[in-house]
Amino acid sequence: MPARDLTDIVKAYDIRGLVPDELDAAAARALGIAFAEVVAAPQGATRVAIGRDMRASSPALSGAFAGGVSAAGLEAVDIGLASTDGLYFASGHLGVPGAMFTASHNPARYNGIKLTRAGAQPVGRDTGLEDVRRRAAELLAGAAEPARAPGARSETDVLAAYGGFLRSLVDLAGIRPLRVVVDAGNGMAGYTVPAVLEDRVGLPLLPLTIIPLYFDLDGTFPNHEANPLDPANLVDLQAAVRAHGADLGLAFDGDADRCFVVDEHGDPVSPSAITALVAVREIAREVAAGTPAAQVNVVHNVITSAVVPEVIRAHGAVPVRTRVGHSFIKAEMARADAVFGGEHSAHYYFRDFWYADTGMLAALHVLAELGGQDQPLSVLVRDLSPYAASGEINSTVADVGRATEAVRDWAAARGLATEELDGLTVIGAATEGEPMWWFNLRPSNTEPLLRLNVEAAEVPTMTRVRDEILSIVRTPNEPEPPVADSPIAPWVRALLVCPACHGALRDLTGERGLELACTGECGRIYPVTDGIPTMLVDQARLPDDRA
Repeated sequence: MPARDLTDIVKAYDIRGLVPDELDAAAARALGIAFAEVVAAPQGATRVAIGRDMRASSPALSGAFAGGVSAAGLEAVDIGLASTDGLYFASGHLGVPGAMFTASHNPARYNGIKLTRAGAQPVGRDTGLEDVRRRAAELLAGAAEPARAPGARSETDVLAAYGGFLRSLVDLAGIRPLRVVVDAGNGMAGYTVPAVLEDRVGLPLLPLTIIPLYFDLDGTFPNHEANPLDPANLVDLQAAVRAHGADLGLAFDGDADRCFVVDEHGDPVSPSAITALVAVREIAREVAAGTPAAQVNVVHNVITSAVVPEVIRAHGAVPVRTRVGHSFIKAEMARADAVFGGEHSAHYYFRDFWYADTGMLAALHVLAELGGQDQPLSVLVRDLSPYAASGEINSTVADVGRATEAVRDWAAARGLATEELDGLTVIGAATEGEPMWWFNLRPSNTEPLLRLNVEAAEVPTMTRVRDEILSIVRTPNEPEPPVADSPIAPWVRALLVCPACHGALRDLTGERGLELACTGECGRIYPVTDGIPTMLVDQARLPDDRA
């Protein structure tokens, strides 16, 4: 493979690319050396923990990375198969920097690396990742590897310690018996759920009957995409919950750091409702330990439901609002010493877990809350989902700034309150005859897209606001027409829609050549080879800022 600068695979928060075209063993080794030299050693670390998911390419890539760490003189500690939060646990528990090889729910041909400093502190583009990229690119271009004695290579299994640690934070021993369907999506939850919720690693049995779906580890995702935020991927879980008369269902993504919940009817429970539920439990625990409620901080992002800060305030604590994205919420968690944080994307962060995100710990809280009383989950969360939400709606625009300014002018003309912590948020305060509503319009980091989220006290108001804002965003900013020399025949293009959400498609030309990007809700990007589009969901990728 010719030398390359790795800008195509080093993203804002992680490393991710096609194997072997963009990410191969040589690149992984160079990144291992660079990470050890640029991040780990300057921190005083002598070891680096390395975990991997179930993808076929993960053993070779993680092994090459470990070789690079060793070549830089540090000990490479292989923790083997792990969920991403399992790697975070290793980083925090062992007090070492870490590297997790995973591409989460992206198709099998992808892989990637999530990097942390000791204590599970994230490494992003602005906190060392760009320096890692530059050093790795030098090595790939022929720079000499470090001339020092190689570090040791060792192995350690942290799965039992991970399970025991999570159980020490939430006690399930005294709950009522629950039947729980878990859809692992052939991802890493098939490895971690038996350890944490069952007795695979020797922990005491809990009053849980686990009904497994797709626990076989398979990085080709033969049953469905391991992305629980897509409703299509919940269908099997919902059917199994109803068929087994289960109390609830849990769905994990590919690297098992996100957890999505459905109730006893198979109806999805919004991540905002789960955020509110867990927040109440964590606030109560802090207060019971002697901390005044007014000194307890809970973080949420700008597009979580309004119910989240309302519930936090109702329990005397302080809601702390931040931008969308795990690097922002982790930084705010640490700055505010927040006990808990939640996102609309089903990422849940805990101070007791080194401010990192863990879907498994959130699941334990849900099980404890449900099992600690007699009501079904649908009743338990009813008051935590009082508002009507649009979900995230993507619009392709020719000029993001112009479209945003048009919406800002619309708000100003009506005297509405606005703020710009992350994109543009417009707040319609409840008045007599006008229910509460708000919306957030924010740009994609990598695509000419605007993302709209609307919430209101009732469906008609949400629908009215949604449609009015979309008409402003989309009318003067129609998607660009297909490029004149597009190899896709016009009659073929006329038949194509996104198979995931039925959205319209537009040309996207970049480092990967011509692709087709969905302008609808899902935002997926489909490859085009020799003028032939591959319209398969499991072959599509997500925009870099959503993967």
